[in-house]
Amino acid sequence: MTYTDHSISPDDRARLDQIFMQVVLDVQAQVQQTQPAQAGNLAAMFHKEQVSEVLQGCAMLIAGWNAGRIDGAGLGRTAKGLRALERPELAERVEKLRDIAAE
Repeated sequence: MTYTDHSISPDDRARLDQIFMQVVLDVQAQVQQTQPAQAGNLAAMFHKEQVSEVLQGCAMLIAGWNAGRIDGAGLGRTAKGLRALERPELAERVEKLRDIAAE
C-alpha cells in the first residue's frame, strides 16, 4: 500500500505532539523487544532487517512530523515492517496516525 504525505497545521501539531510521539516511541520500544520467529541465522538476519526497517520508518515519521506533515513513505515503511514482524496491531496503530488531526 502506498501512503501520501498529509500536512499538519502548526496548531494541530502543537495539540497532538504528545500523542504522536507517544505512539511512535511505543512502537520503537516494542519492536526492539521482539525476537526472531524461528531459530537460526536466516531468521535472525530477517528479524534484524525488519526491526531496522521499522526504526528507520519511525525516524522518517518523526522528521516529517517536525516538518509539519505525516510522512507517507515513513508510514508505509513502518507498517510494512511491523506486519513482517507479525505485529499487525502495531501496524494498524501507526496507520491511524495518518488521520490524527481529524480526531
